[in-house]
Amino acid sequence: MNIRRVLFVFVAATGLAGFTPIAGSRAHRGSSVSPFLKVGAKAMPSSAIGPSYGLFTCQVGLTPGVACYDPFQIRHAYHIDTLINAGLTGKGKTIVIIDAFQSPNMQLELNTYDAFYGLPGLNGLGGAADPALGTFTQIAPDGLTPFDPTNGDMIGWAQEISLDVTWAHAIAPGANIVLVLAKSDQDADILSATKYAVDHRLGDVVSQSFGENESCMDPALLSKQHLLFSEATLKGMTLLASSGDFGSAQPSCDGTSLVQAVSSPASDPLVTAVGGTELHAADYCLIALGCDPTANPAPGTYQGEIAWNEGDPIDGATGGAFSVLFDQPFYQRGTVPGKRLGVPDVSYSAAVNHGLLTFLDIPGIPVGFYLFGGTSAGSPQWAALVAIADQKTVFDLGFINAALYRVGQKHYSASFFDVTSGNNALFVPGFAAGPGWDATTGLGSPVTDQLISNVIRYESPADGLIEIAESLLHSLNLPQGRGHMGPH
Repeated sequence: MNIRRVLFVFVAATGLAGFTPIAGSRAHRGSSVSPFLKVGAKAMPSSAIGPSYGLFTCQVGLTPGVACYDPFQIRHAYHIDTLINAGLTGKGKTIVIIDAFQSPNMQLELNTYDAFYGLPGLNGLGGAADPALGTFTQIAPDGLTPFDPTNGDMIGWAQEISLDVTWAHAIAPGANIVLVLAKSDQDADILSATKYAVDHRLGDVVSQSFGENESCMDPALLSKQHLLFSEATLKGMTLLASSGDFGSAQPSCDGTSLVQAVSSPASDPLVTAVGGTELHAADYCLIALGCDPTANPAPGTYQGEIAWNEGDPIDGATGGAFSVLFDQPFYQRGTVPGKRLGVPDVSYSAAVNHGLLTFLDIPGIPVGFYLFGGTSAGSPQWAALVAIADQKTVFDLGFINAALYRVGQKHYSASFFDVTSGNNALFVPGFAAGPGWDATTGLGSPVTDQLISNVIRYESPADGLIEIAESLLHSLNLPQGRGHMGPH
């Protein structure tokens, strides 16, 4: 598909002329992204045994101040288990995960995780193996960079990859997963890997758990990125990205300070930005530990959420603020205050001390299960939810932002857990959570079974075309800076 021709024809046909490309006076050389994740303590095994697998002390109330969740708890908390039990597992759909470098033992990690929890093993490996349920593929379109266990940047990305893959699979166990690896975390390399995924339409939904201050990205690359996202939208692909782990702040373009800002690619109006919460869900209650299951809620039962902000020593909080580059898109009008695009759109569990149990087998790190947090956790799991929704509709939903906000206006309490407590002030002044949308947790976290049904009801194929045309009209003058993305 010639995306430039399609966009020209669409803009001309609708009378939306006068588009000026994103401009900047000089290229930003050496720009890179960072993963948006936070890794906590190694989980300590408990002597207690769950339904068919071992538990950890943080799952049974034996680690004061710390909780942790396995796939079955998260599924139950967000009402995903009812869909999986009905056969909606993402089967026949493909989740594309964009990351940098590699996690050298990723297949082994996935197999071990699946075997431990009895999850369907991708590629016919792992636990309850059924190759018909899905496959796991790794692609390095520009070449695979050798892993250096002494390189902290590579270790961080390897951890990010492990989180992304295992938890996307945990939530949509029947979906295919394609991991697309950029040769480095330089902006140009990340964009090249993403372009390969879009050009070849490797999947139905794309997860991006990384980012950088939107004002610091090379203006030429930012223009290319938005054009690429337009192409993905026209191909019916859903785009998601993590909102960041520094609260309302992002590193300045010279890397010497933190300033109030939102992260790219989450700030692109064609992307669904995923913020973070601190999820409170029920522990396992076992008779062997003196707990009466008949008098306590089932494991994972939702008990509430607050905006994720763990402060010192975690130094992590949900990314959220207002764009200085993008005007407010049509789908946020009437919901988001002001005239600028607000981040995030939605949210998901992200607290480290209420973390996700993730298995690591990475050179240089002791093998075992760890508590993971950060908004990196939300993007791949929301991608899994979209894969389940795509399976339910048969066709792909593609651009979902407008439908999310329509659902928020019409069926809010049935579709979202409204997060009304907490804030994301960490290094700079931030924003408070409150009723409805806010610049900490967006519309909230998913009541998945109801949300998916309502999104399908209010999704329109025209939404993506409208936002493509509208965003192309914006002449964006970017400040100068270094540009650096990283895992969220």
